[in-house]
Amino acid sequence: METPHTLLIVEDEILPAMSLKSGMEDAGYQVMDLTSRPAEAMVAARELKPDLALVNIKLYGRNDGIALAVELKAIGVPVLFISGQPNRAAAARTVAVGSLAKPYSVDDMVVAVAYLLARLAGDASQPCPKDLQVFDEDLPEVA
Repeated sequence: METPHTLLIVEDEILPAMSLKSGMEDAGYQVMDLTSRPAEAMVAARELKPDLALVNIKLYGRNDGIALAVELKAIGVPVLFISGQPNRAAAARTVAVGSLAKPYSVDDMVVAVAYLLARLAGDASQPCPKDLQVFDEDLPEVA
């Protein structure tokens, strides 16, 4: 049996974070403990090396999700921005593989994560979800 993909969720809004964690686990993903603090996220990421980090740009009133994405990318963890700031996400496109703007449904996130993990693994056969912005030029091109 294949080991489930591991996700790290970094979100300062607890109810959306809990809903997202539950929905991703229901979809078969292993979700690390939720955190809203970049330092905690880095400790967890170094320890468990998630397959993908879902990171809000605005954490406790500051835009330190972008700085966190820089650190995660440096240790080889791809980042999907989950933010109500699509322009800020697009401006930081060099440190993330994509962005899914708020508000999103858990179903939208499940589809977006499956698509990105497939692309990161070299599978370009799935169509890109309509609300997902893909940034990383290193991802295999869709035929």
